[in-house]
Amino acid sequence: MSKISKHFEIAGDKIDSMGEASSEIKKLLKTLGLPAQAIKRTAVSMYEAEVNLVIHGGGGEGFVEISPETILIRFEDKGPGIPDIDLAMQEGYSTAPDHIREIGFGAGMGLPNIKKNSDELTINSVVGEGTTVTIKIDLTKG
Repeated sequence: MSKISKHFEIAGDKIDSMGEASSEIKKLLKTLGLPAQAIKRTAVSMYEAEVNLVIHGGGGEGFVEISPETILIRFEDKGPGIPDIDLAMQEGYSTAPDHIREIGFGAGMGLPNIKKNSDELTINSVVGEGTTVTIKIDLTKG
């Protein structure tokens, strides 16, 4: 397999479209014949990051690069940024507004779920400027 790159524009005002990018990548990984566990880990990590981009970041961009060794996922937004990344990584911590919680999101599991399902997670955030989340799935691990 040669390297495959995908780019997604993620709208910040379309809650009903959350998960479209991760669904597309999941289908692609299945057609490539990747292991089910790698597909699941990628889909979960990407979905959680995509939801965070919509709910907290006001939308942004997603980039996915698939190679024989790794799946690299990057989401970038120009949202408010994360003031305390360590706090945001704690299960159950959420800054989601009430209207988001009322529709079943905002339980504070997004970043912890990404960490559990990825081999590497890097979060770069500047308050008032935005956040970049980079996720790596290692395909060489059994």
